[in-house]
Amino acid sequence: MLEEVKKSLEASPIIKKGDYNYFVNPISDGVPAMEPKMLRELSLVVHKYADLKVDKIVAVEAMGIHLATALSLATDIPFVVIRKRQYGLEGETQVYQKTGYGSSNLYINDLHPGERVLLIDDVVSTGGTFIALIKTLEDLGLEIKSAVAVIEKGKGKEIVKKETGVEILSIVKLDVIDGKVVIEKTIED
Repeated sequence: MLEEVKKSLEASPIIKKGDYNYFVNPISDGVPAMEPKMLRELSLVVHKYADLKVDKIVAVEAMGIHLATALSLATDIPFVVIRKRQYGLEGETQVYQKTGYGSSNLYINDLHPGERVLLIDDVVSTGGTFIALIKTLEDLGLEIKSAVAVIEKGKGKEIVKKETGVEILSIVKLDVIDGKVVIEKTIED
């Protein structure tokens, strides 16, 4: 079922950001253009494997937005975006995230104690974003029913499990070898 996703990932150009091999793909970067078939594939797979008994889908700006939108349209579950911009709304919570290629503050709004959520993002690599968000969401009294990373690269998934106890549902596990994306496995293998 993930044919379009695999084909797109394997065609990804690689750029270096320090020691980090960064692949450029519509799922994680918005370029080149995202084919609607790919979003449908991803939405169907998340729908099949994730726990959707949730009140909200929670996405991380920017590259979780299109994933949450597709999933929201397929399930009629509303979504909230964790933003990189502070609004100063009542109840806003700030989260510091550190990834393999940078760090920033994120801001959480419109999530309330007792809500059940599905957390979705494009990539888990070092685990930094997921760890910071999971800990903060749990501290806010939310129940994380599913945490989804479309792409798994590196040891981040294991690090997140060790640090938070939350299992990341990854759709595609890949590595960058000799300047090319190599798909190691998919959720359907």
